[in-house]
Amino acid sequence: MKILVTGGAGFIGSAVIRHIIQNTQNSVLNVDKLTYAGNLESLSLIEKNPNYQFSHTDICDRAALDQIFTDFQPDLIMHLAAESHVDRSITGSAAFVETNIIGTYQLLEATRHYWNALPENKKTAFRFHHISTDEVYGDLEGTEDLFLETTPYAPSSPYSASKASSDHLVRAWNRTYGLPTIITNCSNNYGPYHFPEKLIPLVILNALAGKALPVYGNGAQIRDWLYVEDHARALYQVVTEAAVGETYNIGGHNEQQNIDVVHAICELLEELAPNKPEGVAQYKDLITYVTDRPGHDLRYAIDATKIKQDLGWVPQETFATGLRKTVQWYLDHQDWVANVQSGEYQNWVAQQYQSEQA
Repeated sequence: MKILVTGGAGFIGSAVIRHIIQNTQNSVLNVDKLTYAGNLESLSLIEKNPNYQFSHTDICDRAALDQIFTDFQPDLIMHLAAESHVDRSITGSAAFVETNIIGTYQLLEATRHYWNALPENKKTAFRFHHISTDEVYGDLEGTEDLFLETTPYAPSSPYSASKASSDHLVRAWNRTYGLPTIITNCSNNYGPYHFPEKLIPLVILNALAGKALPVYGNGAQIRDWLYVEDHARALYQVVTEAAVGETYNIGGHNEQQNIDVVHAICELLEELAPNKPEGVAQYKDLITYVTDRPGHDLRYAIDATKIKQDLGWVPQETFATGLRKTVQWYLDHQDWVANVQSGEYQNWVAQQYQSEQA
């Protein structure tokens, strides 16, 4: 099959492409705008594979999309292109509306135009898989509650609102035009090649550099952590096996408080990187509590029963095994880290966390 992946230079997208190229005979076209979080070095393991190709394209560019569909003739679409950082959405929401809403609309329309012209057998087999987030559900009040596929949407941030909007567009294109769509909503991902603005890589790299480890509020926010390679397996299984119109929640069965995640990283670094920066007695001494961000959801947790029952998918990594692999990967790939940390990223981190010191 020919699979078009949008946002394939991003964290989850690159994991999906690596999984497909390394484990199947399918061809992949990676369509990515290469914003600050897009990094083609994350695809260095497969970039020379004849089944892989890249197009530097913005999904908001309808003419470019039409040409891509004409040239590549995809059998499946996996739509991962998105602005995805909550903090950035609070300080600059326009990019989230543009990419996540307008970009999804342009991609849906380009797909619909292409799909309508396919012969009936290809039309029937075609799928548009939209990859979304559990943040569209808002947060959970009870300690035992879980997000279900039927949980009402109640997004809290400009990011989650833009993703909720894109989910609604995808469902509408299925209901109104018959476009064969599938949606998945995942919990927090972590693992190799994660851009260093997110919690786990930020803590690892700041600790190694002897910098403060910023924790919002008291660190009691709870997230369900999903190892990115487990997620990539799930996404491929969904796009190739799920029925049209289905929605699946994908979670790691690993609920952790943010402060416990930070402590776990510090303990792993004590073992795996005992030679600390000058002046640092223990990595945990670098923990710094900063003012909580506006509208911060307290708890996310996914019930992934449906995907287990329907498709047989379960995560292979526990949080302990996945986190150890992640920390070791960053220790072994300092060159990737150095290349991805551009001036723009460093300036943003300084501005974001320096201004929020409690």
